[in-house]
Amino acid sequence: MSRTLDTAMHVHSAALRLLRAVRTADAETGVSAPKLSALSVLTFGGAMSLSALAKVEQVRAPTMSKLVADLEADGLVVKRADKADKRGVRIEATAKGRALMEEGRKKRLALLTKRLTRLTAAERADLHKAADLMLRLAAPEDRA
Repeated sequence: MSRTLDTAMHVHSAALRLLRAVRTADAETGVSAPKLSALSVLTFGGAMSLSALAKVEQVRAPTMSKLVADLEADGLVVKRADKADKRGVRIEATAKGRALMEEGRKKRLALLTKRLTRLTAAERADLHKAADLMLRLAAPEDRA
């Protein structure tokens, strides 16, 4: 196995395990993971069309339409007329939706901060550098 493939597998495994470890805080919200994911995109990325949201979440429009309808029924998102396209709508997080996401983020960060205390200062610095590299890898190809 090549060193590059070995590194790819190691980063993949570590990222998934770490995400699962801190995602336990999300269960307290009572909102499903797919709905939280879509709400997160709207909260931290801003309002967007249904098709744009579906593309970001890598699902088909009918699937996203159902998720958005559920989020709207829960008062977590609202649909507004698109000022640029009078036929279209933009979906945005409500104050309730943003508060839910902010609280979830605080809980996930608290869990992660607690876990980081297991590491030495030098290890935390290494991890910070590694996180910067992971963000570069996550950037679109044309921006990398």
